[in-house]
Amino acid sequence: MSQENKRAFYFKLYEPENQSPFDKLFAIFKELIVHTSGDLDEALNWLRELDKEYQLTDEAYTIDDFIEDLKKRGYIRDETKEDGSPGLGITAKTERAIRQQALDTIFGDLKRSGSGNHKSKHPGSGDEHTGEFREYRFGDSLEKISLTESLRNAQINHGMDQFQLSEEDLVVEESLHKSQMSTVLMIDISHSMILYGEDRITPAKKVAMALAELITTRYPKDTLDILVFGNDAWSISIKDLPYLKVGPYHTNTVAGLQLAMDILRRKRNTNKQIFMITDGKPSCVKLPNGEYYMNSNGLDEYIVDKCYTQAQQARKLHIPITTFMIARDQYLQRFVNEFTQANQGKAFYTGLKGLGEMIFEDYETNRKKRIK
Repeated sequence: MSQENKRAFYFKLYEPENQSPFDKLFAIFKELIVHTSGDLDEALNWLRELDKEYQLTDEAYTIDDFIEDLKKRGYIRDETKEDGSPGLGITAKTERAIRQQALDTIFGDLKRSGSGNHKSKHPGSGDEHTGEFREYRFGDSLEKISLTESLRNAQINHGMDQFQLSEEDLVVEESLHKSQMSTVLMIDISHSMILYGEDRITPAKKVAMALAELITTRYPKDTLDILVFGNDAWSISIKDLPYLKVGPYHTNTVAGLQLAMDILRRKRNTNKQIFMITDGKPSCVKLPNGEYYMNSNGLDEYIVDKCYTQAQQARKLHIPITTFMIARDQYLQRFVNEFTQANQGKAFYTGLKGLGEMIFEDYETNRKKRIK
């Protein structure tokens, strides 16, 4: 009689991960850099205040020791400020570490695949094997033939004594085509992103940094362009993300969409998409004479119609728009519904919590489209 396997659980007191004093402070430091929009002096001042309140350091390792380690490890450097006085500045190494932390925080629990390229859902001529086999068909390239399976068929069909390999013995392994995706991420930096005592721009920055790090490390063949929109729209580079700030702007959604489509028109990839993170209604457009027409009271019909026109234009270009709407006002949701219908895209009504996971899942879904 076989002995039954038994399972048991062992419980013990939680033991925090053994981190060095530098690593503990560095995780906090990276968060503070994002919250202060890259203001190193302010971040270090906040760190000192936190140290006073929560005793983050001791006599053996102080905040000053931490700053010296940051210099030695290349995370900050001495530089001259605009007024000519000496100061400190963060380096590209810190910017990369911040993006990596954002990626680990937002997407850390999600499984990674090995190849780092986008797979279509349909088998065919491609370069990633599926493990599934079929008979050889005229036109199949020779490199797709599975030699092992074909020889096995020949042995079964003809025997070893009079071994021969015929066309009927050939087997082809199915493969998936690896596609490429061009994405434009639009971030609303209008004043409403910090209204009502809620910081909405910092989570948006973290999502952008995580997405940028994900694409550059896991999907290097893809492209990601980031733009911000207020009264106008302009592109920013990935390294600018920690320094991104909200301005005294209205929301010119039209300008953002126009710039996004201009960027994507120049991309050779077949798969293109726009992600738009916003919390407010469109309230501004630029007139042909260069003046700005602004109206923050409700939904202005003229401005809204311009948005619908851009949504339809993107649809004609086969560019889906996915809107991540942070606000939950019913009249704004109606606008987003009609905007989404005009584009045949998607919309998510969400708070700040879970925003990164939503964008990741949607990115993963959209990238599986078949190349046409």
